[in-house]
Amino acid sequence: MKHKIKVTYIHHSAFCVEIEGNVLVFDYYKGDAVPSCAYHGKMPKFPEGTPVYVFSSHSHRDHFDREVLSWSRHYRNIHYIFAKEIKKKLGGSLLGRLGFGEEIQKKITYVRPGEEYEIGGEGSGIHVETLRSTDSGVAFVTTVSGRTIYHAGDLNWWRWEGEPEAFNQAQEKEYKEQIDLLAGRKIDLAFVVLDPRQERDKYLGIDYFVQQVSADYIVPMHLWKHYELIEEYRSLPQNNRIREKILKIEGENQVLELPVPNCR
Repeated sequence: MKHKIKVTYIHHSAFCVEIEGNVLVFDYYKGDAVPSCAYHGKMPKFPEGTPVYVFSSHSHRDHFDREVLSWSRHYRNIHYIFAKEIKKKLGGSLLGRLGFGEEIQKKITYVRPGEEYEIGGEGSGIHVETLRSTDSGVAFVTTVSGRTIYHAGDLNWWRWEGEPEAFNQAQEKEYKEQIDLLAGRKIDLAFVVLDPRQERDKYLGIDYFVQQVSADYIVPMHLWKHYELIEEYRSLPQNNRIREKILKIEGENQVLELPVPNCR
């Protein structure tokens, strides 16, 4: 018998994942935060008692929006997992001015790279591990109901034309060190950066990930609406054996239902 993971692509790097009654939301932000690339995706609605876990990998405007805090007024069982750097944006005084009392502070866990956390109560919540981003904040490795999900945030092999070679070499080294931590592990679902702005180097990060990590499903993200790159990448000869694992997204609020075997 097979179960399903339901994935809603909201926009950019924002996804909503439903697993066994739990809802995980990664890197949500309002789609107009970057005017040069506006989106219109919406967060799905759930019953107010649903366990909801909201992840923000770092404070960049295309990965975090304080609007997510307002969701706590609807969802009683909501938990926030924020990169430590976001705390600077959410001091107690700001939260007060936004109309949130001390109760919201209890719902937020600020996380650092290279650590592990139990969120929502041991045995009834989720397990979260963090990797160090090559840009800002963290990447998430989250286990819920026996399933492991990787969300890169901005952890990527960033190589830019015009940057000093020492910078580009450091990026390569740091990225490989972090991804190598996942080698030998089984990942059920992975959200991995594929950024068109890197031009000829845009496949470096996702290539290294698929070479090193065993993942049942891989969803390219951070595409800036260049969805055609997914099929382009799937069609590369070296991806013949994993082509069906690389999932296509084509527009905001697209829903993917992914069959998965019974928990191991």
